[in-house]
Amino acid sequence: MENKNKYDKISFSGDTMKKQYLIYADESHRKGKYFSNFYGGALVNYTELEKISNKLNAKKEELGLFQEVKWTKVTEQYLDKYLELIDYFFEFVKYNKIKIRIMFRQNAQVPQNLTREHEEKEYFLLYYQFIKHAFGIDYCNPKEKNQVILKLYFDKLPDTKKKNKEFKGYIYALNDFFCINNVHIYNEDIAEVDSKNHVILQCMDIILGAMNFKLNNMDKEKMPDSNRRGKRTIAKEKLYKNILRNIKTIYPNFNIGVSTSSRGDFTNNWKGPYRHWCFKSKNSIFDSSLTKNSK
Repeated sequence: MENKNKYDKISFSGDTMKKQYLIYADESHRKGKYFSNFYGGALVNYTELEKISNKLNAKKEELGLFQEVKWTKVTEQYLDKYLELIDYFFEFVKYNKIKIRIMFRQNAQVPQNLTREHEEKEYFLLYYQFIKHAFGIDYCNPKEKNQVILKLYFDKLPDTKKKNKEFKGYIYALNDFFCINNVHIYNEDIAEVDSKNHVILQCMDIILGAMNFKLNNMDKEKMPDSNRRGKRTIAKEKLYKNILRNIKTIYPNFNIGVSTSSRGDFTNNWKGPYRHWCFKSKNSIFDSSLTKNSK
């Protein structure tokens, strides 16, 4: 059994200054067999960003992971290194030094009366909802005495420059929503970044990919012309199970396919270190033929 003091070198100065927060955000899978539109985010106190990033990068170097880590790179050969890195990353989550949020949509919840514009802008419309609600930002500054600055770093957006700029404009307009609680976003703090240079974003990508993998039954996929699963699939399943084990140390009854309960207190939408949000539009209807159990 490993030494309990494995993570003793993780030390923090405490929550003496909570005036700036940074959200890293990315999306994973727009259309899955059972679940679609996966978005993920990691929020960190900006004053601790450099310290946390340095520790995670040092851990990567210790493990011999000198390139970008991401879910699509998980193999049997690198599995043990990824397992150890994710265990280390979750220590920051358990300390609530990194907040993780995952959003997705269940295909069986079919939205009604969508316009052509809704369909064309689905990616950005859902991304906007994710940023607005997933982290419970409207509960992050209860006393409203000190101004809170919110910074947003998006992994490179995949659309045209014009559409990307329009989306950033909508994110900036969230000031109208957040300013009631003295939370503010500045234009220069809305940026696109390359995940290769941001280790927290890389680790979040692994978690996001794992959720898409499990919710869409990719863990059950067999090799062509075979009744056996591939080595990479088996390795990814082991990594997913390790991620789930870490989450369950925070929420013992955690269910990956449903929204994480606020337990009767909406401020937990902010306070919680890890949360899932199964997005459901108000005018959707449930189609049981699109569920895993439809057969």
